[in-house]
Amino acid sequence: MIAAGGAARLEFDRVACLRGHRLLFEGLSIALGPGEAALVTGPNGTGKSSLLRLAAGLLAPAAGAIRREGAIALADERHALDPRLPLGRALAFWAAIDGRRGDAVAAALDTTGLAAIAEVPVRMLSTGQARRAGLARLIAGGAAIWLLDEPGNGLDAASLDRLAGAMAAHRAGGGIILAASHQPLGLADAQAIGLAP
Repeated sequence: MIAAGGAARLEFDRVACLRGHRLLFEGLSIALGPGEAALVTGPNGTGKSSLLRLAAGLLAPAAGAIRREGAIALADERHALDPRLPLGRALAFWAAIDGRRGDAVAAALDTTGLAAIAEVPVRMLSTGQARRAGLARLIAGGAAIWLLDEPGNGLDAASLDRLAGAMAAHRAGGGIILAASHQPLGLADAQAIGLAP
């Protein structure tokens, strides 16, 4: 979903992040428009996940300003799908909340290679399948801004290729991607944001 009356935007203006009494980073500026991406890298504990949570509005910056235009979706290790429901129905629940129809779920299942297990309860998914289910939830939601926290974790080579294809399609449609990852994601042209200890 692109912002009403305009294109999606995500901007950090001299943002600082403080967790507990520790300053993770400061003076961070990012500007992403339609079709653009940024890749956040750095050792564990440097604030990659915190940066994504700031972008999502789940944390407040210690300094600076964050501006967002367009719907935002965060995909991390928690897919928030009801473990008792079949995968397709669990995804449909969230798609309905996002104002999307069943065909969005079918397309997301196909994109992530999960269509054949749409009737399998979420609790029975393997680690890799559960990770792809979280990505299917993101895709089905139709948000303009994707925030991806280590999206390649638990994925095999074929699933990583599917993820790269989904990200390319999202960007081609005017979407934005802000991803944090320790591994290559097929975002070679993305802005590089390196966080240091």
